[in-house]
Amino acid sequence: MRAPWWRTGVFYQIYPRSFCDTTGDGVGDLEGIRRRLDHVAWLGVDALWLSPFYRSPMADFGYDVADHCDVDPLFGTLADVDRLLAEAHERGLRVIVDWVPNHTSDQHPWFQASRSSRSDPKRDWYVWRDSPEDAPSEPPNNWVRAFGEGPAWTWDEGTQQWYLHLFLPQQPDLNWADPQVQAAQHDVLRFWLDRGVDGFRADVVHLIGKDPALPDDPPEREGISRVGFHDEPRTHGLLRDIRTTLESYEGERTMVGEVNLSDTAALMRYYGEGDELPLVFDFTLLHAPWSARAWREVIDEVERHANGPHRWPTWVLSNHDEPRHRTRHGGDERIARAAAVLLLTLRGTPFLYAGEELGLEDAEVPPEAAVDPGGRDGCRAPIPWTDAPGHGWAGGERPWLPWPPEASERSAAAQYADADAIVHRYRALLAARRASPALRLGDLAWLHAPDGVLAFRRRLGGDERLVIASFVDAEREVAVPGARTVEVASDGVGEGDAFAGTLRPLQALLLR
Repeated sequence: MRAPWWRTGVFYQIYPRSFCDTTGDGVGDLEGIRRRLDHVAWLGVDALWLSPFYRSPMADFGYDVADHCDVDPLFGTLADVDRLLAEAHERGLRVIVDWVPNHTSDQHPWFQASRSSRSDPKRDWYVWRDSPEDAPSEPPNNWVRAFGEGPAWTWDEGTQQWYLHLFLPQQPDLNWADPQVQAAQHDVLRFWLDRGVDGFRADVVHLIGKDPALPDDPPEREGISRVGFHDEPRTHGLLRDIRTTLESYEGERTMVGEVNLSDTAALMRYYGEGDELPLVFDFTLLHAPWSARAWREVIDEVERHANGPHRWPTWVLSNHDEPRHRTRHGGDERIARAAAVLLLTLRGTPFLYAGEELGLEDAEVPPEAAVDPGGRDGCRAPIPWTDAPGHGWAGGERPWLPWPPEASERSAAAQYADADAIVHRYRALLAARRASPALRLGDLAWLHAPDGVLAFRRRLGGDERLVIASFVDAEREVAVPGARTVEVASDGVGEGDAFAGTLRPLQALLLR
């Protein structure tokens, strides 16, 4: 059977605020994304994932949605979305958009109605509770919120009840036990599917199902945000209904779910029997140290659980919530390059974060310039497009966050002109992946390798590739079966030549 596009493709995440500003306000916008589509298409990815651009008070920079079906003027208009979709599709790029199902902004009309009175028809659209009988001034349970200290409950003076918010108080949780909430959120999906999006990235989708009893967290988890361990069986029925809505549309519409559980086996349950999420994010590489042993353990764990017809691995090195992988690994570009080879050759669907192809590091953001409640400003630094002042942003040299280090040298324009730049290695890897059935869909088998080196084979039918990657700053002699040619080298050295058996320090090779 032909594999769906989201198994063979590579996704490219764009954080709109940080991609490209065309209006001069220092904030990236939809038109900026459209104008840079040629870069994305040149790079060779298959799909874009756009982080939120909806109307929002921006307490959580767009993840506090005030209108799911409109664009915040900061980013443009619905017409800009339509034009961006059309031009992306013309270039063969699919587009998925962020969907925030667990909560809304407290400025959303739904919540404004819900908090207006206990008898409002939308009262039950959110999670409201009284204080415990034996503690009349205390929150309903001991849950705490993400982003700072404090309970996951806020007292509403007007209606004399508490409302639940697993994130900021400005982000009240929806009550997915109410069929009207389910219907309204399915209508949101249909609104964007009707406009032509190819799918969604579902924000913290594992949180939508909740035990109506809302029991206290046990002592060992008290004081810890539920976001990292909430695993409620009621969520799975909701996901099956969501999948039904997706599959009612032609064109293989997809969804990748953000499920913030560290247990790979638990993540796999969110695929169901092929009737829940088409893809589930696995973030284990975001926390793995740079060592062959650690990476081997992560890959083995994923290979052990992400098997069978309904489960498929996903791989992520960087995103808008975590430090960029070059920063995490000490700023060494050799490591960033080797990691890219692994990301794009492992079995599964890779997700790139805009700017990693430029080898960007996190910006240094002084306290007076910090804006994010979760402390994630550094990885959201603006993308430099040119080496001129302002780096291709209409807002000049003072965008909404400071530029990343070496912005001129790391700009796209500067790297286009340098054949040895990291962007060309990403492009070569993506081209090799697109041309190889083994890399897109083949199995993975480990090969013998010396200490500090990983080596594996990818094979499908008559197509085969080998990958060897060094995690140490020293040469290693690696024996591989048969005569092999270097198709892509992380440092560009030896491409097109026969592999002579020596792996350079912190080098990774794709062999054919």
